[in-house]
Amino acid sequence: MGDANRFVVVDSCVLPDIIVKVLEAKKLRMTGKAKSSSEACRAVGISRSAYYKYKDCVFAYDEKIRNRIVSFYLILRDEKGILSSVLSGLYALGANILTVNQNLPVDAVASVTVTAKFERDCAAQTEFAGATVLGRLKEIDGVVEAKIISEE
Repeated sequence: MGDANRFVVVDSCVLPDIIVKVLEAKKLRMTGKAKSSSEACRAVGISRSAYYKYKDCVFAYDEKIRNRIVSFYLILRDEKGILSSVLSGLYALGANILTVNQNLPVDAVASVTVTAKFERDCAAQTEFAGATVLGRLKEIDGVVEAKIISEE
């Protein structure tokens, strides 16, 4: 058990009540049904100190795996509308664009990094796999090269 950040999946029926209530309070905060942590704690019947003790260490199962963040490295021809086509293509695949960083064009091409978040449900609809998204990006006219540089 030496790993400090070892994750386990445990059925909530065997967890102490406080853990389940912290998860409920976090959900109230995330959905905006509680305007503050104090309000969320009152709603589920726990102390703020218990909430703060556990809130950064307990997660609903899908909370940690729900969103997949992928960074792409692209080389695009230096022509009007190509970057826009790439962003539209990612949007069509259910991506939420987080960052775009384009370098100045050199020798009629520009390198671009795009980081996008794919929600689990969207990922299932588009049969998300890095190769699938890459294949679609490579099909866009003006994309010279495309590769994944990181996935979370």
